[in-house]
Amino acid sequence: MDLSDLIEVSAILPALKANSKKQVLQLLAEKAAEVTGLPEREIFDTILQRERLGSTGVGNGIAIPHGKLPGIQRITGVFARLETPVDFDSLDDLPVDLVFLLLAPEGAGADHLKALSRIARVLRDTDTTAKIRGTRDAAAIHTFLAQAPASNAA
Repeated sequence: MDLSDLIEVSAILPALKANSKKQVLQLLAEKAAEVTGLPEREIFDTILQRERLGSTGVGNGIAIPHGKLPGIQRITGVFARLETPVDFDSLDDLPVDLVFLLLAPEGAGADHLKALSRIARVLRDTDTTAKIRGTRDAAAIHTFLAQAPASNAA
């Protein structure tokens, strides 16, 4: 699975300004509503509910909030590079500056898990994350996400 199948350049926020985890999730839900046509509130409530089960901050400044929604047609991503890292209750207690929101249809099952796994592998690559952190260009970030080495398969 290639991340370019999950995310469009228009769904990348290359210099997002937010002061808290909740604000990050709100802004991602707003962008996801634009991309999917689904209600922003429904998206926000879904990802916030998932976040309450346990932080999606996976460490190294990365978070992968996610959720399943009725009405969404395909697995869809929204990516944000934050101007200033925010506390995300991450596993390693480090603030987060790279956030990949993943939304999936309710029946996505294994495809949802495969997409999460692929995102985690791509963002675990330190060269890829260094390149992303070094630019404010949405097209460049999209390219870095799409062309990350697949050899990181774990």
